[in-house]
Amino acid sequence: MIDMSSVIVDIKNLQREFKVGNEVVRALDDVSFSINAGEFITIMGSSGSGKTTLLNILGCLDKPTGGEYLLDGTQVSKLSKTELARLRNQKLGFVFQSYNLLARTSAIENIELPLLYNARFSARERREKAMAALAAVKLTDRMNHLPNQLSGGQQQRVAIARALVNDPVMILADEATGNLDSRTSYEIMMLIQELNNDQGKTIVFVTHEPDIAAFSKRTITLRDGRILKDHINRDVQNAKDVLKNLSPITAPSNIAT
Repeated sequence: MIDMSSVIVDIKNLQREFKVGNEVVRALDDVSFSINAGEFITIMGSSGSGKTTLLNILGCLDKPTGGEYLLDGTQVSKLSKTELARLRNQKLGFVFQSYNLLARTSAIENIELPLLYNARFSARERREKAMAALAAVKLTDRMNHLPNQLSGGQQQRVAIARALVNDPVMILADEATGNLDSRTSYEIMMLIQELNNDQGKTIVFVTHEPDIAAFSKRTITLRDGRILKDHINRDVQNAKDVLKNLSPITAPSNIAT
């Protein structure tokens, strides 16, 4: 039985329809599941399975056409665009495949961005929180570097720090290792596992790669807008161990530690 006090996400009979010409396409069809605080979940599915639509709804970037979505106790379906934006900024952190960093802005300034919309923090407090987030991803020595002065792995670490800076109830990652080589992908997954295991962060990670899903504790697989499988991963891979066992001839790491 689920302890409702620990539920971050509660989705019931979720539907999302799109009108394409004269046809109605149901991208999500009667989807129901919950996510508890501290879970690390991967969402898998082929192209057209509905995983991107689901991620957009989880991230308050889109609204369902039917069903219910509660995020940390708030009924998302009934919120206005302004209320959705406020909830998104206060409750969620995002990590994207393409990093989405501002090109002419330093690492530390990129991390501060979500805090600019929060009047509760002074400039000094924003910098202190951003520095703490940068330290959490082990990249303080790159704080003044621009994105084009960072490797792909370092840019993704900055993006993860930006996702952490508001202390969100949930981090959403969309194919966050998709642009990285194997070693760097495993280093990012090691960081994700540390955030989940050591800091108790709730993480939802969308991927199409089974070897990436193997690092999570639970996998939801979608097909044609429905949940095909929702299972606990009994043999969670340890990214740190995988890195140790990589062949010495594997391309060198792009991430500074």
